[in-house]
Amino acid sequence: MTTGSTTAASPWFVRPPSTDHPARIFCFPFSGSGASAFSAWPAALDDVEVCPVQFPGRENRLGHQHYGTYENLAAELVEPLTPLTGEPFAFFGHCAGALPAYETVLRLAELGLPTPDCLFVSGQPAPHDASRDRMLTMSESELRAEVEAFVRSRGIEPRPDMVDLGLMVLLRDHAAAGAYRREKPVAVDCPVVVLHWRDDPDVSLEELQGWRQYADSVEFREIDGGHYDFMDAPDELRKLLTCWR
Repeated sequence: MTTGSTTAASPWFVRPPSTDHPARIFCFPFSGSGASAFSAWPAALDDVEVCPVQFPGRENRLGHQHYGTYENLAAELVEPLTPLTGEPFAFFGHCAGALPAYETVLRLAELGLPTPDCLFVSGQPAPHDASRDRMLTMSESELRAEVEAFVRSRGIEPRPDMVDLGLMVLLRDHAAAGAYRREKPVAVDCPVVVLHWRDDPDVSLEELQGWRQYADSVEFREIDGGHYDFMDAPDELRKLLTCWR
């Protein structure tokens, strides 16, 4: 290992992955957000490098064509991801970000490529239950109010241009979420750890139970906090995300 070296830059990652760590965790953001959802996270969790994934059509990739569907997103991610899978790695997906993370595991397996050592899914019902998401039934004005409330929850007073941009990204992501359908579970070949946030008003522990059908090994863990508290990388979450090592 060469200290301080990095791999070639890719638009899929906000910073070039380093070779200073023996393992990586790739982090998938929720609908309407981007890799900045993990900006408060440290660069590494113990010896596990944190690699936020940047979807096209937002933030520094705003000019890139939106991925359209989770299946397309998974297929497009495989090429830039593959050179980084020589070391042990895991996936973490929060809320709707758990769904393209899951689809990417399936795509890697279909192609005979290395798959994660663990898939962490946070605050998101299983793929066959994904259509029950309350936000999928919201009007555009209701979604705008959600964007404003989220921005305020981060301690920022939302400007109209900020809300317009956030809503544009959210509407495109929600179109992908609304089109996503998996009628029956398809198991992945790695352990799945399902994270439930105790103060999450939108997703109950019961609503996460569908994940039991998606792997031979499925573990449920509860964490103190609300739906978006993962963004602050609380200690309890940090410890859980290194348990696969």
